[in-house]
Amino acid sequence: MRHVIFGGDGFVGRHLAPKLVADGEEVVVADIVKSDLPHYRPVRFVKCDVTDPASVAAVGLKGDDMVYNLSAKMLSPIQVRAKRHDFFFPVNFHGTEHIMQAMDKAGASKLVHYTTDMIYGHTVTMPMTEEHPVAPLGEYGWSKQKTEELAAEWRKRGMSISLFRPRLIIGPGRLGILEKLFKLIDWNFPVPMIGSGRNPYQFISVFDCAEAARAAWKAGVPNEAYNLGSLNPPPVKKLLGDLIKHAGSKSLLVPTPGWAVKRTLDLLDLMNLPIMDPEQYLIADEECVLDVSKAGRQLGWVPQYRDEDMLIAAYSEYRAKKDGHAVATKHVPAE
Repeated sequence: MRHVIFGGDGFVGRHLAPKLVADGEEVVVADIVKSDLPHYRPVRFVKCDVTDPASVAAVGLKGDDMVYNLSAKMLSPIQVRAKRHDFFFPVNFHGTEHIMQAMDKAGASKLVHYTTDMIYGHTVTMPMTEEHPVAPLGEYGWSKQKTEELAAEWRKRGMSISLFRPRLIIGPGRLGILEKLFKLIDWNFPVPMIGSGRNPYQFISVFDCAEAARAAWKAGVPNEAYNLGSLNPPPVKKLLGDLIKHAGSKSLLVPTPGWAVKRTLDLLDLMNLPIMDPEQYLIADEECVLDVSKAGRQLGWVPQYRDEDMLIAAYSEYRAKKDGHAVATKHVPAE
């Protein structure tokens, strides 16, 4: 069996590929870019643009291939409202469609595909199981929800597709939106929270994310959807307070009226001056905690990393880079 990872040079793929190599498996990475990564010595790379059906077909899928789709456009960098559909849909939706069509033509029937917890929208029930109502709040979430609808259609035609819905994925080499937070803490500036900060915030480590894909393959690729997140996420106030204490900062956490902050951010978004994507800030003061027990029951997957440790590791990486030090990131979960 070959393992073909579309988007395999990306954040999760660069952790999944070496796991599969360590299992003694043949791995092919299909991506639009190729980084200087040590696991490429035993891994074949194929340049592929998932927005182009011919490029996907040229990967040369075979009937017994195990396929993973990790290709995606993410919420970072932030896009202005008018450009969001054309930014997300070509890769997230049409790219997935092209991969599934190529699989069908080759007779390949097993796919692990990553969507997002953003398909849920506002919290309706707690904790959020995989049966939570689906109502995305923006183009990113909709682009991913539409791929789940594609998966439902291809399952009827005989494909086995495991879907993963991760929370914010953090890990070494990817600071993202956290860099803004870390700068405030470094400068001893107040750190505003959207709302009181009493609601929990949940991450998922990139290492746990990659292991989930491997677990789905090992379990025979069940036709199911699975939430991915940490266990027992702490309240935002405690999560950030512990980080400020760790950093030795004088920053103070500032609770704010959530509704007022959201309306201000809405106005900036309408003016094409977005600070955050609406899909992020509209749920920032809600209890968005994913129930991940289904993956434990069916795949034997249990997250290994705590939110507190992930955030502190991310800050340590940020500080090391800022100070010009080399960062050993092999086993350090940081964004």
